[in-house]
Amino acid sequence: MRCYVLMGVSGCGKSSVGTALQVLCDMDFVDGDDLHPRDNINKMAQGMPLNDADRAPWLADVGRMLAQHDGAIAIGCSALKKKYRDWIREHVAEPVHFLHLDAPQDVLAQRVAHRPGHFMPASLLDSQFATLERLENDEWGGEIDIARPFDQVIKQSEDYVRGTMI
Repeated sequence: MRCYVLMGVSGCGKSSVGTALQVLCDMDFVDGDDLHPRDNINKMAQGMPLNDADRAPWLADVGRMLAQHDGAIAIGCSALKKKYRDWIREHVAEPVHFLHLDAPQDVLAQRVAHRPGHFMPASLLDSQFATLERLENDEWGGEIDIARPFDQVIKQSEDYVRGTMI
């Protein structure tokens, strides 16, 4: 296995965990925010949640990047609904593992509130939690409790990746 998506709502640590895995597991990491079209970023910056039509081209780009990449790769991408994860998988001929970085909403609200300069305002966190569909039994992946100390989050994430890499 070589394709991983670090998923979850805003502020869950997709970039921090991805950067750590890049070093620890000798894999590439791409921040999915960098793949968003400018219109999506502008919309979110104005406090407006994205709809499925906004997300579809972005999720297709995430899937294509996973498919076209040589070697192990992790991409940070919210992938909040099962159908969004399905849209990503449509572009990849091998299994895609989703690591759901999860914590209670109040924990994430505090984190998002302390991220000055990020385009995603804390006001959109409610809509993200309303949209979130947890991983189902037929999906490859696991849940990582990010309310724990960061070193434990990284260790659990690394153990998952190392246990699935071939």
